[in-house]
Formats: sequence, structure tokens, C-alpha cells
Amino acid sequence: MSAAVDRLDLRLSAEDKARIRRAAALQGIAVAAFVREAALREAEATITRSPKARTGSLAAGLRGRATARMSTDEIMRLTRGA
Repeated sequence: MSAAVDRLDLRLSAEDKARIRRAAALQGIAVAAFVREAALREAEATITRSPKARTGSLAAGLRGRATARMSTDEIMRLTRGA
């Protein structure tokens, strides 16, 4: 039995569509495959960078530091993942 497939419609300018077609052709793949792979790659990168995905990273960043002596700017940089 095959997996269910869903559609995603997308509106693009003629210029954007031409760029995507060119990039897909350069990779030798269909436009749909190119867009799907690029979107999934970006989705994974976004999810990985998400603060929720870094649970405990602030605690790990503060561990072993003299937090009472840290400046507000240092603490803010840690909380922003910078």
C-alpha cells in the first residue's frame, strides 16, 4: 500500500519560477523534486535551530560559569544562542 500524498500549491513570480527551473535543470532533477528537497532541507535546518530543539542549552552554557559575575549582555548572548 502506498503512502498518502498531499499537495502544496505555491504562487511565484515568473522570474522566481525561471530561477527554480534553471536550478533544477542544473541538478538534473524535476522542478517538483528540486522544490521538495529544498523545502525539506530548510525545514530541517529551521527545526534544528529552534530554541525548543536546544532544550537545556542555556543551562549547559551557564554551567561552570560564575553567573553572578556575568554581565547582562553575556547572559543575553547565551539566551539568544549567539
